[in-house]
Amino acid sequence: MIPLVLIPGMMCDARLYTPQISAFSHKVPIHIVPISTHNNMQDLAKDILDNAPPIFALAGLSMGGIIAMEVLRQAPHRIAKLALLDTNPKAEAEEVKQSREPLMASVQQHGLAEVMANTIPKYFSPDEILSTKKNLDIIELCNTMAQSSGTEAYINQSLALRDRYDQQETLKKVDANVPTLILCGENDQLCPVERHTLMKSLIPHADLQIIKGAGHLPTLQSPEQTNFALENWLFT
Repeated sequence: MIPLVLIPGMMCDARLYTPQISAFSHKVPIHIVPISTHNNMQDLAKDILDNAPPIFALAGLSMGGIIAMEVLRQAPHRIAKLALLDTNPKAEAEEVKQSREPLMASVQQHGLAEVMANTIPKYFSPDEILSTKKNLDIIELCNTMAQSSGTEAYINQSLALRDRYDQQETLKKVDANVPTLILCGENDQLCPVERHTLMKSLIPHADLQIIKGAGHLPTLQSPEQTNFALENWLFT
């Protein structure tokens, strides 16, 4: 069985994929990779390639998907299957770049709490009630993962995102023999559906799945639907 490499999103860790690890770890070897040791996409991707199996299935969510595209750019011959979840193939927009500096300064001066309190609600639909037990549990988990990652990780990841390459040309080159899943929550505010229809246009053979009711974190918000799509991608 081809091993599965999972790349978490910004300020997340293996717990982002808890439902997927539970569903698939008895069927396929799973490797979760850290994404906080460098401040650029190239070195983050190189670390993954240096430590990954020779051939593997690759999935990443949000920043994890952006790193996955850089892994693909560096070593397309090693990727047997590709899944890009709630992510963005474009370089960072100028207005987002400008917003990074005050956020990094705030984290360095005051810690993560305020920045994460303003960020985490964007993982949900604008009209979603965040006080339900399920959503409160997800919010608590996101805060816990962020605190576990720490301020240095936030700075490194912010710089890597700010300075990343546009990967649209990389996606155009995905081999038709590489099963590819493009998946996102229908209510994703950070990486909206249009980014995923763009990726589908760049990879015509890809399977595009829109997860109803989910926001930016469908792995946690709609695990059953997400697992169904991932299972079809992995095992068929």
